[in-house]
Amino acid sequence: MEETSSVAALSSSPSRQFHGDSVISVQEWQSWGTASPVPAMVSEIVEDLKALERESNATITFGGQGGKIQGELKITEDKKHRAKYQSLEDSEQKIQFFSARQVACRLLGSRDYLCQKCWLPKEDCMCSRIRCRTAWEGMRFWVYMHPKDFLRQNNTGKLLWQIFGVQAASLSIFGIIEHEEIMWNEFMRAGKKNVWCLYPNKDAAVNSVQDIFSQNTSTDPEIPTMMATHNEILHFILIDGTWSNSAAMFRRLKERANLVWKEDLSCISLTTGASAMHKLRPQPSWDRTCTAAAAASLLFELQSVPQLSSFGLAEQVEAVEDGLESLLEALTARRLRRGRSITRKVRHNRDIC
Repeated sequence: MEETSSVAALSSSPSRQFHGDSVISVQEWQSWGTASPVPAMVSEIVEDLKALERESNATITFGGQGGKIQGELKITEDKKHRAKYQSLEDSEQKIQFFSARQVACRLLGSRDYLCQKCWLPKEDCMCSRIRCRTAWEGMRFWVYMHPKDFLRQNNTGKLLWQIFGVQAASLSIFGIIEHEEIMWNEFMRAGKKNVWCLYPNKDAAVNSVQDIFSQNTSTDPEIPTMMATHNEILHFILIDGTWSNSAAMFRRLKERANLVWKEDLSCISLTTGASAMHKLRPQPSWDRTCTAAAAASLLFELQSVPQLSSFGLAEQVEAVEDGLESLLEALTARRLRRGRSITRKVRHNRDIC
């Protein structure tokens, strides 16, 4: 999971104008790291913003890392979107609208500014340092991302599809219905026994990798065969958001799991330590870790299961760890160049989840 704050922001980004086509093409959308169609509500909000420009005879300006609207149209747009939000009848509609607006503003504010692969400003692009690897076909990561982390420069979940590809590590944004439906269709096809969420759920039993795979492979002779032949895929959900946002994200997953399977979502715990990114970004405590580091820890623990030792998981761990180091170096260099501190701010050890 990610933890970010205003203290951890890399620096003020230059203002960017809303320019170019008001339509988000499939090619543009998928270049940011997804294989889904363009979300309908995102397209609708982009069109509304362009209409506001025409009505006002002014140009919308974006600034900051979150694609925040600035300038003379900020107040007008803020009133319009708040009125729209208040007019929605139920909480589900509000979640979808909130998420779509966050994504739309980030897309427009990042055009021609961020690299579409690594989400860093183009002058700081780190793509050449990423080592792509073929993932084991028997597993798939789902980076379940909060919309406020979409296109965030210090987000680490993006490293997974940079390294393994969008079919092995898929982006699913909280509240973007097209993403969530694609993800849950895959989960329903796989069956509950093959879907696991990496989350410290205190309200239910949490299993370790050794609990699940070592015990199951010794008692069920069909499981090693399944893993060897790749007839089934193990799906692992990584909740990619701040620790304070993760509770709502996990609750949404649980509600859907109960609707689909009439049971809670199965959770898995890891023996994790602080990641390289912990040097730059604050976390609630030293035992918390970022999304990519959690994925590396999962791969590390999976490769210790004898039945999985031949799938090259150790090399995949190394690729993710190298990616994290490259991201840290790129972010650190940018901060130093702009005269920003790279010292981690001390935070109280508090239990958020």
